[in-house]
Order: sequence, then structure tokens, then C-alpha cells
Amino acid sequence: MSNEVAVKNKTNIFSCFIKGIFVSLITTLIGIFLFALILKFVNLGDTIIKIVNQIIKILSVLFGVKICLKGNKTKGLLKGIVVGVLYTVFSYFIFSILVSNFAFGLNFLYDILFLGLAGLVCGVIFVNGKK
Repeated sequence: MSNEVAVKNKTNIFSCFIKGIFVSLITTLIGIFLFALILKFVNLGDTIIKIVNQIIKILSVLFGVKICLKGNKTKGLLKGIVVGVLYTVFSYFIFSILVSNFAFGLNFLYDILFLGLAGLVCGVIFVNGKK
């Protein structure tokens, strides 16, 4: 019986990661689309564009971690890091395919660290926040 429970727990954890990453990616696509519409009408500097892109990524991780923790608010630190890091990797590959440019560099590593940390913080907040 405990073997069945262990398999079910692994399946639940895996599905929570998939749902969280999916929500993060959809949030990013919506955010980028809306921001592109704004940029069509307003000329913003590169600095503002970079800041808004980071905000979109952070919000995407936040929503993904929230979905991942929905129903089982345990291990927020671990789940947050995993969602943040895997979201970064998947989004990098998806957007690299879209623009036909696979260039690994320090920015990719910074994003992994930054969004992993953002996921960690979100996970801790969601687990320890008001119920």
C-alpha cells in the first residue's frame, strides 16, 4: 500500500510542476503580447523594456508557483526553485526556437539564478502566508 502512495505522490508532484510551468509560460506569452501592443504605440527606452521583461518573468514564476502549490502547500521552497528554474529553461528554448537563435551566455545563467530565487521566495511566501 505504501508503494502506491509513493507513486501517487511522485505523480502529483510531477503534475504540479507541469501545471506550474505551463501557467508560467502562458503568463509570459500573454504578458509579452500585451507589452508588444503597448510598444506599438509608445516608444520606450531599452532600460524600461528590460525592466518590464523582468517583471513579466517574475509574475510568470509567481503564478506558476501558486498553481504548483495549489492543494498541497508543502515544500514551497523546493517547488518554487524547481518551477523557477524549469520555467527559465523551457521559456529559453521556446523563445530561442521562435527567433532562431540559440546563444547560451551569462544572461541565461543569471536568469536561472534570479528566477530560481524568485520561485524560492514565492514558494516560501505562499506556504507560510495566511491560509
